[in-house]
Amino acid sequence: MSVAINAFLKALIVVPVTVLPILNPIAIAPIFLSMTGPIDPALSNRLAKRIAVNCFFLLLGAVFIGSYVLDFFGISIPIVRVAGGIVVGMAGWKLLNDQSQDKLLNSVAATHGGHWSRDELRRRSFYPFSFPLTVGPGTIAASVTLGTQMPHQPVDFLVISIASAIGVLLTSIVVYLCYRFARNLEKLLGEVGATVLMRLSAFILLCIGIAIGWAGISDLFSELIAQ
Repeated sequence: MSVAINAFLKALIVVPVTVLPILNPIAIAPIFLSMTGPIDPALSNRLAKRIAVNCFFLLLGAVFIGSYVLDFFGISIPIVRVAGGIVVGMAGWKLLNDQSQDKLLNSVAATHGGHWSRDELRRRSFYPFSFPLTVGPGTIAASVTLGTQMPHQPVDFLVISIASAIGVLLTSIVVYLCYRFARNLEKLLGEVGATVLMRLSAFILLCIGIAIGWAGISDLFSELIAQ
């Protein structure tokens, strides 16, 4: 029982710890503000909920279906782990050393600023807010990589799946809270606080990427030796 609980807690923590640094909703929150403009707080709250729901299903699909899609194209799990580990590690390294905002986020913010009607906000709750502003290619790649870590035993698969789903839910809730209280968060953390939090999360992300990649390399060597 203790082994199952430990596995559950580990899977529960790994998903937010891996995905949130790439999502980086704290850093995107100011861009979210500039894109929405001075809209009504109730309308901003509904928009944040829509974005969080969209992100939940995007991440859930990437975690549970992404690996099967890759398997359909004949890409083995160890290769996915190595490639995904490289992507996650590079994302962590970039966040750890990058001194500027992402160019894509800046371009989206510059293109879609100002005052929007409610209908326009509903249409854009998915694009560009949910994708690619929040859940981008790097996040999807990391989520697919996490999905490859699922065990094959039915009981273990069920436990890890439930934990991963809850982890995705927690991640989506963090996205909602960051967007919902973006103005308060911006005042509370300040530029220095947001930078420190991002660097710490980036270092953890780099370590997770190396661990995932090493697991894939170990599997490839095991397959090579077995031949």
